[in-house]
Amino acid sequence: MREITLSQAVNEALAEEMRRDESVFIIGEDVAEAGTPFKVLSGLVEEFGTARVVDTPIAEPGFMGIAVGAAMTGSRPVVDLMFGDFLFLVMDQLCNQAAKTHYMSGGKLNVPLVLRTNLGATRRSAAQHSQSLHALVAHIPGLKVAMPSSALEAKGLMKTAIRDDNPVVIFEDKLMYNDKAEVPEGGDLLIPFGVANVKREGRDITLIGTSSMVQVCEKAAELLAAEGISAEVIDPRTIVPLDEATLVASAKKTSRVIVVDEGHQSYGVTGEIASRINEKAFYHLDAPALRMGAMDVPVPFSPALEDLTVPTPEAVAEQARKLCAGEMIHAA
Repeated sequence: MREITLSQAVNEALAEEMRRDESVFIIGEDVAEAGTPFKVLSGLVEEFGTARVVDTPIAEPGFMGIAVGAAMTGSRPVVDLMFGDFLFLVMDQLCNQAAKTHYMSGGKLNVPLVLRTNLGATRRSAAQHSQSLHALVAHIPGLKVAMPSSALEAKGLMKTAIRDDNPVVIFEDKLMYNDKAEVPEGGDLLIPFGVANVKREGRDITLIGTSSMVQVCEKAAELLAAEGISAEVIDPRTIVPLDEATLVASAKKTSRVIVVDEGHQSYGVTGEIASRINEKAFYHLDAPALRMGAMDVPVPFSPALEDLTVPTPEAVAEQARKLCAGEMIHAA
């Protein structure tokens, strides 16, 4: 099977869906000739033209509003938000309009819109271009939230999102655009929402990671395996809807859980998932489910400081050792 980058996988998914359905179009800043600052969309404007790959002014609330209106009237727009940090600029259109239209119209209107953006620190982009804000939109009923962890997941989740009749927000990790994975050529790769992927079977502890933290968990599992500790690694794929059944079943099997996410530790995805496991698997756990998120600080520009703010394989492995040893610990 061929290997392609996550960037190529997203590009391929968009091209395939635009060929399949003429109502699909892309709108955002620098999406046409520039192909976005990360070059993810390079080449699409040459095939589909500027009527379907639409460059906009630097006016996020404006083009998000255009997309919501287009989705309500029969199109399937894919909004490209250059950095996930710019979510704050489109929250009214996304959370008050797109998320609520189906409910407020009594089911008469749909908003089949995809907002694709990114997350992730350790790229030296400083405090206003390095945030992981997926918990903000996961809190809003009416929105679905996908977090691909590889090129394969990125393609399959994007195609599913475009075909969904609900508004979907997809977060891609900026550091993963050049990461390669095996992706089938041709065919119709659709990854269903709400179905977690057990990446590695284990018996002693469950490591649940989102986005690039799946790779962190896999590397931690390798470190632990060398010491005789068997870690199960699970990628939820989507945090809304969340495959609670798979996560709880794994927790009941291993009796120990660490949830790893790059969003801030407080009031985030780690807290939500850990809470559900603690509620649903309480009598099977040897210790409370542990949370490991980013430090509750603005992301520093200093490389030495920035690298300290997010979970690492070594840190996850160390916490897992303590859990398996029966020590009472608290994540910093």
